[in-house]
Amino acid sequence: MSKNRIILVTIGIMLSLFLASMESTVVATAMPTIVGQLGGLEHYSWVFSAYMLASTTTVPLYGKLSDLYGRRNLYLFAMLLFLTGSILCGQAQTMTQLVLARALQGIGAGGIMPLAFILIGEMFTLEQRAKMQGFFSGVWGVSSIAGPLLGGFIVDQLSWQWVFYVNILPGLLAAALVAFAWRDQPRGQERPVVDYLGAVLLTASIVTLLVGLTDTGIASNWVLIVVAAILFILLLWVESRATDPILPVHLFRFDRLFASSIAHGVFSGWALFGVVSFIPLFVQSVMGTSATQAGLTITPLLLGWVTASIIGTRLLLRTGYYKLALSGTSLLFVGAVLLSQVGAETSQTLLMVFITVMGVGMGLSIPSFLIAVQTTVERRFLGTATSTMQFSRSIGGTLGVSVMGAALATRLAANLSASGLDPELVSQLLDPLPGSEAVIDSSLRFAVADAINIVFVIALGAAVLALTTVLFFTPRIDLKEKKSVSEDPSLPISAD
Repeated sequence: MSKNRIILVTIGIMLSLFLASMESTVVATAMPTIVGQLGGLEHYSWVFSAYMLASTTTVPLYGKLSDLYGRRNLYLFAMLLFLTGSILCGQAQTMTQLVLARALQGIGAGGIMPLAFILIGEMFTLEQRAKMQGFFSGVWGVSSIAGPLLGGFIVDQLSWQWVFYVNILPGLLAAALVAFAWRDQPRGQERPVVDYLGAVLLTASIVTLLVGLTDTGIASNWVLIVVAAILFILLLWVESRATDPILPVHLFRFDRLFASSIAHGVFSGWALFGVVSFIPLFVQSVMGTSATQAGLTITPLLLGWVTASIIGTRLLLRTGYYKLALSGTSLLFVGAVLLSQVGAETSQTLLMVFITVMGVGMGLSIPSFLIAVQTTVERRFLGTATSTMQFSRSIGGTLGVSVMGAALATRLAANLSASGLDPELVSQLLDPLPGSEAVIDSSLRFAVADAINIVFVIALGAAVLALTTVLFFTPRIDLKEKKSVSEDPSLPISAD
């Protein structure tokens, strides 16, 4: 492609990253108010889980289809679904409608993020990717930092519906730029085979597992967990024999770097997505702040992530990916240890410091693994490998939010019962009426704080597993770009 086309596609990708980061932070800030108006606290995690589940299970399919059919049309289709889901979310009148609309939005998001990074991997060489990754992280960071504050402002000054409508204009502009400027590379003439059976089994196993994890105190849910395990084993059997598997089992088997990066993605995603999802709930219900203050609380986490990502990617060629991955995961662990000590008496400032440490850790480790895998994997597997890495973090976050939500609901019910408090009072913490703040029993705040603390303890467990993966399973190798026979590394960008 020509230089002008590359610039236009790059701007489109930047807007895509803007959308993705805004979506996660704006909605997280607004969720306590949304749940307070549309439903009970027991539905809190499902609004996140529906979105993350849909985006998670479709990521590998988008990656494989983009390898087979090209990137452009698939990207536009994903953006259409995402924007349609955003509009329906804003129109939702009940919690059920919101959850379903979030699922549709998630199906679109499952294509936007991996395809954006696939385009980066296809346009740029190793040295260029290391530089551009920091640049894109900076753009992603601007929207991430603005997202929580914008979300809080929208909820406090307008209405929660607008946190979904803000996606429309940048989404349309991003789609227009990519549609106009991107040119897919020529594909082979063979009729490709898409692993639809693998996609169905993957989705079925994850959905069954998540439903089973909603309440492990019910005997039927344990049956669902067993069924999920059987489906997952069947998935591995099918994928090991598929011509073009949706999950690259062969890469897990023969590429230690890829396998360890996927494990790290699952555990780190579990830790961080859970924290980001529940911190606004803690700040608003326990500390009694506004939605704007809740957004301000998670802003330093995102700022730390972005800053560390920009610095880390510039150091990668000098220090190697492993040192950055180890340093980042260690900081993620330290932040999780500090966060697990949080209680009702913890100040908002300390809370912001703890989660900032976690954000810096993610900013150092995640881009390091991404660049390392994109550099070492064969070019024909670039899309599949990149989307599978995105999948690993998403599935970790999906499982984490679901497990944390179930643990929170169970602990909160027990605390309220032991204190003789009415569960309906929790709504007053999430969406208080004017003047009602003064009459809320302090014991209710302590009950909620203790319940949310179990979420932070679970995040610590996931951070321990992420650090273990880096220390004992991740290979220490020098990065050398692999190339196809027809690819000249000195000419990574062809003339248009």
